[in-house]
Amino acid sequence: MAVTLKRGQVLAVLSMTPLIDVVFLLLIFFLVASRLSQEDRELDIPLPSAANAMPMTVEPQEMIVNIDQDGAIVVNSQTYDAEKFERMLAQTIADNPLGQSVLIRADRRVPLQTPVDVMDICLQSGASYSLSIADAE
Repeated sequence: MAVTLKRGQVLAVLSMTPLIDVVFLLLIFFLVASRLSQEDRELDIPLPSAANAMPMTVEPQEMIVNIDQDGAIVVNSQTYDAEKFERMLAQTIADNPLGQSVLIRADRRVPLQTPVDVMDICLQSGASYSLSIADAE
C-alpha cells in the first residue's frame, strides 16, 4: 500500500523574487560604499598641523579624593592637608593638560566645611569635580 503525501501549499506560494532583489540591492550598496571609502583614502590632501600640540602621554584618570569622618583628605592611601592637596592637584593638572576630573567621596559624618574646601581648591585649580557622600564602612 503506497502512502501519498500532499505537497504543501507553502512551497508553491513562496516566491524567491523578492529575496533575490534584496540580495542584489545589498550587493550594490556594499560595492558603492567600498568604492567611496577607497576614493577618500586616495585623495592627496595636506592635513593641518599645530605648532604647540602636545601628545597625550598618559590616559587621563579620575582622581578619587576620600574625606573620612575626621576631615582628613586621603588620595591614593596618602593623607594630605589642604595646602599639600592643593600643590598635588596643581601638579596633577600640569601633568594632564586636557583637564583633570576629581571625584570627592565624603563620609556623611564629616563637617561640611572640609568637602567645601576641597571643592574650592578644585575650582581654583581648574579641575572639574563631582561630590558623593556615603557611609564609611
